[in-house]
Amino acid sequence: MEDDDIEDPSLLEQVKEYDLKQNHELRMECKTGRDVRIMLEEGSAEVFGAELQKGNAVDVSGQKLAVYTWTGCKLKVQGLPAMIYEAEDTPVAVYCNLHQMLRQSRQDAQQQQQQDQQAGGAPSTQEEGGQRRPPFNIRGRGPRVIIVGPTDSGKSTLTKTLLNWGVRDNWEPTFVDLDVGQGTVTAPGCIAAVPIEAPLDITEGCSSLDMPLVYFYGHASAGDNPELYKYLVDRLAGVLERRAAANPHAAASGMIINTMGWVEGLGYELQVHAINAFKADVVVVLDADRLHSQLSTELKDTGCQVLKLPKSGGVVTREREERRNARDARLKDYFYGPRGTLMPSTQQLRADQVLVFRVGGGPRAPNSALPIGAVSATDPLRVSHVAGSAELVQSVMAVSHAPTPEQALSSNVAGFVLVKDVDVARGTITVLSPAPGPLPNKYLVTGSLRSAGLV
Repeated sequence: MEDDDIEDPSLLEQVKEYDLKQNHELRMECKTGRDVRIMLEEGSAEVFGAELQKGNAVDVSGQKLAVYTWTGCKLKVQGLPAMIYEAEDTPVAVYCNLHQMLRQSRQDAQQQQQQDQQAGGAPSTQEEGGQRRPPFNIRGRGPRVIIVGPTDSGKSTLTKTLLNWGVRDNWEPTFVDLDVGQGTVTAPGCIAAVPIEAPLDITEGCSSLDMPLVYFYGHASAGDNPELYKYLVDRLAGVLERRAAANPHAAASGMIINTMGWVEGLGYELQVHAINAFKADVVVVLDADRLHSQLSTELKDTGCQVLKLPKSGGVVTREREERRNARDARLKDYFYGPRGTLMPSTQQLRADQVLVFRVGGGPRAPNSALPIGAVSATDPLRVSHVAGSAELVQSVMAVSHAPTPEQALSSNVAGFVLVKDVDVARGTITVLSPAPGPLPNKYLVTGSLRSAGLV
């Protein structure tokens, strides 16, 4: 069922019931700004692996999702989705087989930890002679799953589903988001990680997660500064490695890692870099035969399993403009909340209250364009001071936790502000902050990320 931009208020009160058969799903595409709610009336059902509670209305406005039932269910839909239909050909059973494999890996890791503890020693990741084992089968460590595939192949859907199923088994898998273009955990232009201790909220998704570990990259494409992207991936992987070493439950629970949709050329190289940085032992390739073949060859001596899984028939292909709009909407969610429930604060800061930095000096000049024997002096990891000017207006800037300017590159961030105005004559910068009060730190980091719609 499709609709045009119908504005009859009575249609927003439309209620329809669906009687889903077992192993079927109800696929929905809901427009932003048009209220749509779903309610489970009988049986059992889930959305991205998160169970629906009988009798509770769930707001799914603006979302593309599928309600899946293992046993059959009755579902009530209130409102008018842009598209809604029932499907029986779903990959959920295949995804469940993967989950069963991950469950066994977690149980094995926990058992190995107990054996090592009883033996009075810590689990080792080293072979005799000091050689590191390949990523697969490190004692006491649960699965580290990295999901790769082209844009709009269903990576985020599978990521959320595996996280929710893991939580329902009483594990706390760490969600790692390496997709700087969309920003599932926080604002776009970042990579982030957060332990998942409860099923993800169906309405708010990852927006409601507390205390994520976030590194600011500052651009919507990993190709804008690939050396910085790799540096931050290594930095995040190192922090999570130390956390796993200190937290046996986190180690056994493992990681589910979502990636960008750029899988060719330099994008492929960055994907392989991430696989190695996180020592992934399972690589899931969605909807990409060539990529599966490439990675199978690339990783054949690492002990890493490379699995090819189908994408869901309900995955919607987005145009570039739609992805840009989704990025802007994600920024709006950060400052105003997914349902507009937050009250951001506009603050006027004196120029001497903050210091703005940028990482990298732009693309590295090709050596062929330089005099013979010369090399490019541009450092993609150089931290440089940025003077306040009108060029900063509409910039999304990270508030760094760095104790000194020199550590702005390696430090995670506390949050973000949006520059609304720069008055050079008065020496002031006006920013939109998600909360009132002074900023956590005076060091701000900017990149190329902009948002005209919020200024």
